[in-house]
Amino acid sequence: MKWQNAIKDYQNYLKIERGLSKNTIESYTRDLEKLTLFLVENEINSSPIHIDDTIVQQFIYEIAKKINPRSQARIISGVRSFFDYLVFEDYRQSNPTDLLEAPKIGRKLPDTLSEDEINELILAIDLSHPQGERNRTIIETMYSCGLRVSELITLKISDLFFDEGFIKVTGKGNKERFVPIHYNAQKYISTYIKDIRCHLKPGKGNEDILFLNRRGKGLTRQMIFTILKNLAIKINLTKKISPHTLRHSFATHLLKNGADLRAIQQMLGHESITTTEVYVHLDKSFLKEVVETYHPRKSPS
Repeated sequence: MKWQNAIKDYQNYLKIERGLSKNTIESYTRDLEKLTLFLVENEINSSPIHIDDTIVQQFIYEIAKKINPRSQARIISGVRSFFDYLVFEDYRQSNPTDLLEAPKIGRKLPDTLSEDEINELILAIDLSHPQGERNRTIIETMYSCGLRVSELITLKISDLFFDEGFIKVTGKGNKERFVPIHYNAQKYISTYIKDIRCHLKPGKGNEDILFLNRRGKGLTRQMIFTILKNLAIKINLTKKISPHTLRHSFATHLLKNGADLRAIQQMLGHESITTTEVYVHLDKSFLKEVVETYHPRKSPS
């Protein structure tokens, strides 16, 4: 079995049987490409079926010199998943990563913006610019619904159910969920469709895509990153932010204002509550307020 064929079969397995997104599959593939490049550079002629734990350990040792522990742990996880697949399909008897220990990494709390900082970002948008109204609508929508950037750029007009107060979101693994959307975000989207998007001629295949560039094509992930980066520079924001920062902020602000963690989990589209807990950045003042408000032994008012 050649590496190229094995990786292609693995990609199909991830897509069809596990229902993973294109971006996730590409991430797994990059991990395996690092391994195959290591084999080529070191003139190691070992197939996916015959490679042993010694070679895999040598590969991990080499990459550990170049990347941080978090990235190292992710690559180990990706490579382990590939060999788990080979064992599952009876190509191998054992997984050569079984004895590998991932580096210990602390839980990284996500960066968030305050409500004032989000307001500053939105106010910094130049609405006289041809894409200004669209960009404001994009940020309002992401922050209103806690969307991933991939969910935003694939959002369709037919996914808008404003009479019911929801939008349909297609998340990781093509899993669909309905997310509530408040009146202000609905208003901005409706205005964008009526006053801006109606003047664009959508390209083929983009007729139903909500957010378009000036040539009528769907937006890319990088374009959303660039929009946010330029706004952050404009307001002299020193925090390093990305579209995911708006998602973190959405969850954090809901929780601080009393939303239930399970409800936030559903809105974010997380299968596990543990994942939601990582996304939500809690400060100590909020925790203190929760105890003082709800604990039966709270201080008398």
